[in-house]
Amino acid sequence: MSAVLDFPVKPEARDYLACFAADPNEPAWLGERRRQGITRFAELGWPTRRNESWRYFDVSRIDQMRPAKPPAAAGEDAARKRIDAVAFAGAGQRIVLIDGRFAPALSRIESRPGVWLGSTAEAIRKQPESARAVADTALPHDSEAFDALNAAFFSDGFVLHIGPGIAVEDPIEIVHLATGISEASLHTRSVVALDGGARATIIETYTGDEGRYWRNDLLAVRLGEAAELQRVVLVEEAAEAVHIDGVSASLGAKARFAEFVLLLGGRNVRHETSAILAGDAARCEIDGGFVVSGRDEANIVTTIDHAKPRGETRELVKGVAAGRAHGAFQGRIIVRPDAQKTDAHQLSRNLILGERAVIDTKPELEIYADDVKCSHGASVGDLDAAALFYLRARGIPEAEARRILVEGFVREAVEEIADPDLREHLLQRLQRRLAALEE
Repeated sequence: MSAVLDFPVKPEARDYLACFAADPNEPAWLGERRRQGITRFAELGWPTRRNESWRYFDVSRIDQMRPAKPPAAAGEDAARKRIDAVAFAGAGQRIVLIDGRFAPALSRIESRPGVWLGSTAEAIRKQPESARAVADTALPHDSEAFDALNAAFFSDGFVLHIGPGIAVEDPIEIVHLATGISEASLHTRSVVALDGGARATIIETYTGDEGRYWRNDLLAVRLGEAAELQRVVLVEEAAEAVHIDGVSASLGAKARFAEFVLLLGGRNVRHETSAILAGDAARCEIDGGFVVSGRDEANIVTTIDHAKPRGETRELVKGVAAGRAHGAFQGRIIVRPDAQKTDAHQLSRNLILGERAVIDTKPELEIYADDVKCSHGASVGDLDAAALFYLRARGIPEAEARRILVEGFVREAVEEIADPDLREHLLQRLQRRLAALEE
């Protein structure tokens, strides 16, 4: 393919061009979208630290992981054991993606009027209108290369479409499982579309025991008027894994998008949320945190674009770094000229444990309207010495006292989740990670 391109191909794109092949069994629109994706990636290549939103993330390890198809999935028993260890017991329906592909034997999907839930591959065959939104998804310009590469190579994903006024009460769980693969890239692409007045909660868990793989996941969220979506993201990848995921959300009038993200595992982990409040009085809530140690790194990047009046945004992100780890939060809120009466607030609070850990925080406001209430804040510090002394004075060992204080610090963000069972599930995963942090 590179021979017909009329521009210089980036060196890192050559192996991907060599691996790219059109699937004659796919619809023509999807084949065209894939060709556009690989062409655009060949032109762009990887973003560098000169790209503002990528200045704190090391993409060099991805370049070392050549494109490869994942091997056949591991045995069902081994996969089920891993899923049982990380799954949310309170989930209603569940979709399992093993090495980027739908695993029907491990999934639990119920048929319900007005609700369609299934794999992206199945949606392309049976729900073409919903699946077309997969092709239309787009991340901000700085992340376009990963969007383009994902479009070219995505193997599967999930699609959730809920009709007008329908509420799905039990959380829907999506488990992304990597099964000990190495030197493979996993690309998944998904859509959540809620029509007017619909309501749902989804929890996505990314997990893997071992392997030096990298994951590139993209989700499109489309919320109609007064629709409400709560999304929870839990990342516990293998120790040497690279994880990059992005969500592109569009909110109609009075819609509500609430996202909580907890980054607990993986060598290089990046979560990006891009949301446009395209309707009057839409509301966006972004909460979460990251815990990194050793030489790991984690980034949380958000772009919230207020395009219409009376929008509201709340962001609270907590970060913890130990050892020689590096964490970063970059949050950008844009208020367009027509977005009068916007109410937007952003807060980043971070905790550094040790002299060699680093956390960067970069909150930003771009305001082009004059009748707004907007603020942002950031802090980076060590554990409260007085609080640590208070616990030690009551006979609590130093390691346990530090763990209690760190857990209390991150817990504030977790407490924003209304569902008590889901909140407890996340707290258990957090406690497990913090116990390893102290070892």
